[in-house]
Amino acid sequence: MADAPVPLTENEIVIALEGTPGWRREGDEITRAFGIRYHGGVAMIVHVADVERLISHHADIDLRWDRVRFAITTHDAGHKLTAADFDLARRIDAIAKAHMAVPVG
Repeated sequence: MADAPVPLTENEIVIALEGTPGWRREGDEITRAFGIRYHGGVAMIVHVADVERLISHHADIDLRWDRVRFAITTHDAGHKLTAADFDLARRIDAIAKAHMAVPVG
């Protein structure tokens, strides 16, 4: 059985946020929204979901007609931030870029 994920310290979170520009901390999750038309957003979400399945880590995703918002936390760590959250954020950034989604905010 895999070890439980370890929550990051406050200092580690600050450093990790510096390495993921555009992501914003909201309590114990990090969030980012991208502007993209609805059907493009669906395609982007499918791409993200394929990667999430491979790494066994998932974001909460909110699809609107003109944007997609991602919120990431580690449920298995008591809904705290872990290194896996920032890894997923960087992967989402790359996928969003590939789908020509525009960061919002």
